[in-house]
Amino acid sequence: MSVDWIAFITVFVAALTGTILVVALYAMGVRLLVTAGRVPVALPAEFTDAITVLSKAEIKQASKRAAKAAKKNPLTPAQKGLARAGAYACFALCAAAVLAGIYLIVPFFHG
Repeated sequence: MSVDWIAFITVFVAALTGTILVVALYAMGVRLLVTAGRVPVALPAEFTDAITVLSKAEIKQASKRAAKAAKKNPLTPAQKGLARAGAYACFALCAAAVLAGIYLIVPFFHG
């Protein structure tokens, strides 16, 4: 049995590059979204065996902190809009990279 090491390294580098690209684009998109004043708030789900469950007061306090931080944003409305557009562009590029990876993995059959 023989291993094609060049092909192995090529696939490894491509996978590593794709992973870094997707994570970096997503992180940049979230950062730009927060800069634009659109803080993504995900309410915690309550599970029966959860170790930590936030109370309604803690959730309300976190929402107030997010609103207060948004008010302190020194950007103009145009800058916020540009940051929001950049965030959406990053998310679109992230989705495109994922779809391109799926296209490369899944064999494409004609007819």
